[in-house]
Amino acid sequence: MDAVQSKERQDFGEDPVACRETSHYQDEYIEGFVDKWDELIDWKNRAKSEGDFFIELLKERGATRILDAATGTGFHSVRLVEAGFEVVSCDGSPEMLVKAFQNGQQWGHILRTVQVDWRWLNRDVHGHYDAIICLGNSFTHLFSEHDRRKALAEFYATLKHDGILILDQRNYDAMLDVGYSSKHTYYYCGSNISVYPEHIDDGLARFRYNFPDDSTYYLNMYPLRKDYTRRLMKEVGFQHVDTYGDFQETYRDAEPDFFIHVAHKAYQETDDE
Repeated sequence: MDAVQSKERQDFGEDPVACRETSHYQDEYIEGFVDKWDELIDWKNRAKSEGDFFIELLKERGATRILDAATGTGFHSVRLVEAGFEVVSCDGSPEMLVKAFQNGQQWGHILRTVQVDWRWLNRDVHGHYDAIICLGNSFTHLFSEHDRRKALAEFYATLKHDGILILDQRNYDAMLDVGYSSKHTYYYCGSNISVYPEHIDDGLARFRYNFPDDSTYYLNMYPLRKDYTRRLMKEVGFQHVDTYGDFQETYRDAEPDFFIHVAHKAYQETDDE
């Protein structure tokens, strides 16, 4: 942890486009970047844009105990605690967890934070949950299919028998097939901040984040295709997956900035699957 906290600059090696390792994300979320993350999100505008989508989704399914598996700086954890849910806040980045805890305190809450690696989630998180949320495009930090399957299997095992996994991702299909565009309406609502993929191919989406103070940071992520993610969820045991585009049930595939998958552990009779 000390090694991560002491880093002042991101380091992707001599060839940043060749940096495609799951564990590297810890070196990407350095203190300077994490300190600017809330500036990128803009909590007030983010809350306004997504409304009560996740809160209502969880309430409709009777969920009370929630695992926020990618809490980041704590935005959704705080919102869910405020809405009356019992929340455990996890992240693989110690820098993010420190910031999330501080943000929770500012809202008058003591967040229950745990540093975890999803691939060994049940080693560090005990008990079962009504729902797991994995938001903020976080799942795309996993670069190998083995890692993705292992993480999903850990999520599955951590859920109660009728639990749900809510996982989101950028619309990489559109980026790969059509080209990048973003409304920045729902997720990254900060002003005067540019976010765009500096490089994208079938195995890497390298995003560049430019801030008003002329600082620049990068994230290397795997460009998950929507149907591939849905298939993996079902192959690890989830019985049914609903997918929303920018919080809407109906959409044209190229239009949404983000897809939100709701994977059900319990069997459901459906007409379309």
